Amino acid sequence: MEIFLSFLSIAFALLGVGYFIVFLFRNLLEPFYILLFNRPIFVHFYPYPKHLDPAHVAVLNNEFNFYQNLTPTRKGHFRHRVATFMVRYRFVGGGGLTVTDEMKVCIAAVSVMLTFGMRRYLYRVFSTIIIYPDVFPSRSDDNFHKGEFNPAAKAIVFSWKHFLQGLQYDSDNLNLGLHEFAHALHFDSLRKQRRGSSAAIYKDGFNNILVYLGKPSNRQQLIDAGYLREYAYTNQHEFVAVVLEYFFETPEEFRQRLPELHEIVKRMINFRD
Repeated sequence: MEIFLSFLSIAFALLGVGYFIVFLFRNLLEPFYILLFNRPIFVHFYPYPKHLDPAHVAVLNNEFNFYQNLTPTRKGHFRHRVATFMVRYRFVGGGGLTVTDEMKVCIAAVSVMLTFGMRRYLYRVFSTIIIYPDVFPSRSDDNFHKGEFNPAAKAIVFSWKHFLQGLQYDSDNLNLGLHEFAHALHFDSLRKQRRGSSAAIYKDGFNNILVYLGKPSNRQQLIDAGYLREYAYTNQHEFVAVVLEYFFETPEEFRQRLPELHEIVKRMINFRD
């Protein structure tokens, strides 16, 4: 009995030390590191990595240049995140559509690509992904939409036809998946208040975008460049979503035409070339 109690005391002591280390890291060490370097101490750490079926890996190899260009180690990180995403969210077919594993992999991969520089890559602002074969009637108005993020319904909705076009034409700066996930990321990041996190880095980046847009010379540069499509100027939220589409679709052209904005976006999502 005494041995058991001694063992129990040691276990509780170790547990207390562990919680203290986590508290120290989350509330002191990493916030200070982010303050100095504007990036997290680490992004990828998976003691028990998840794996994808060979057929799912084939989808990544065939459809995603981003995945193909990663190192073998980072490909493993990418696959883990895709596998985790696929089981985290509920996929529902709308309009008679049957959801396939290939659809799930493609949708998950687009989201993982967007958030690959962030440690927290799963969203808390939606739990269901609804996929229609084509445009669908929106709950928010009487119009038909290609895609929609609805935080009130905790859902993100896609027309599969138009989602697929975003993958097939990967340099036309039109990517429905990126656009809607960018809205979800934006909403999710701005609602979190804790410093020293990917959300805090994103929030700082968004504030830097607002500062950038507040300078008349930069606004004129945007107009003169004629690069971003007109829809980007609808409001701040659409500007961010469109800019993130361009960031992944035509990165070199973005860097050359709007270097300052490109650097802000790169830091905002902690993107690594």
